Amino acid sequence: MDATAWIALWAFSFLASHLIISSSVVRARLISAVGDQPYRGIYSLVAAATLGPLIYEFARNKHAGPILWYLRAVAPIRWLAWILMLTALILFVGSFINPNPGGMAAAGGGSTEPRGILKITRHPSFVAFSLFGIAHILMNGWTGDVIFFGMFPALGIIGGIHQDQRKIRELGESYRSFLAKTSFMPFTALVSGRVQWTSADTPWAAIGAGAVLTVAIVALHPMIFGGSPLG
Repeated sequence: MDATAWIALWAFSFLASHLIISSSVVRARLISAVGDQPYRGIYSLVAAATLGPLIYEFARNKHAGPILWYLRAVAPIRWLAWILMLTALILFVGSFINPNPGGMAAAGGGSTEPRGILKITRHPSFVAFSLFGIAHILMNGWTGDVIFFGMFPALGIIGGIHQDQRKIRELGESYRSFLAKTSFMPFTALVSGRVQWTSADTPWAAIGAGAVLTVAIVALHPMIFGGSPLG
């Protein structure tokens, strides 16, 4: 197989294994057999076993396959990609500061009342993955790149839906109440009036950390990943 096919194969393997091992049936059986912490270890090992080869294959074969579009010279698109990346980093940092109550980073028995970044989207980390992928797809129109970076929006969208369904079964009415007040699509709950934004909700720490990370990534990108975000 050529490089593009290998990238597609490993991307599919990562997504499929991620969804299978975290499905309600498989997850429940594994936790029953080995316990919660060992299950998380198995989950991480399976993810590493598929994501590692995917990253290795992509790193060796960037810009593989036919080019589908070339937008790097289009200034508005490049600015859009920058804005998407800054937003993604803010959301990603915010997902640790104020995690979804159904996520792994959330404290057990925590409040399901949305606050802060969760009023923008109840899945800040999944939305961050999606924006990261979209930003890079805009700047990398080669087939192999589109497949690799397209995996991130796929993971973000499917993963968010999958987590909601699983947490409804596990947490019941408390999570249903959280779903009713929030939205997966950013700003939908705010626009519809389901929640109200206050000054206390502004995620200043996430904004600051996201801005610092953006500057650091721009500076280090050529050395670590190759290519320059500055053009």
